Amino acid sequence: MNGRFAPVHHRLATHWARLIEMLYAAERMLELAQDPEITNPEVRRIPSGAINPAGGVGSVEAPRGTLTHHYEADARGLVTRANLIVGTTNNYAPIVMSLKQAAQKLITGGRVIEEGLLNRIEMGFRLYDPCFSCATHALPGRMPLRVDIRNARGEVVRTLQRD
Repeated sequence: MNGRFAPVHHRLATHWARLIEMLYAAERMLELAQDPEITNPEVRRIPSGAINPAGGVGSVEAPRGTLTHHYEADARGLVTRANLIVGTTNNYAPIVMSLKQAAQKLITGGRVIEEGLLNRIEMGFRLYDPCFSCATHALPGRMPLRVDIRNARGEVVRTLQRD
């Protein structure tokens, strides 16, 4: 094979994949918004006694990973409790691996490459969750971040911080 169809292992390629997914989602939403079965005013019915509206569990793939839903409802079918496990929870291990990889490339042999260190580390976790980008930059305009650099014994030898 000429490598044209080889897997892409670059973590930032997830942004390209998300762009393709968002375009598809926009096209699909237009289709669904025009579907008479979905737009029918009878789409939600109050559950009858034969249906147990007590609760349910479901999962869906979202841009930031698998989203798991667990709902409980009252006799009228109104949600009384909701528990959501967001994709970011499932991504903790790969996030930590990306942060470790960024740190190992930028901090070697007692030398710290300060220029861009905090930005590169920030990129290491933002790419797993598109919500991080907006949530961390809303106010004051950039994300506060602190990085403690430790020696082999675990002692903090330097701290880089931006508020």
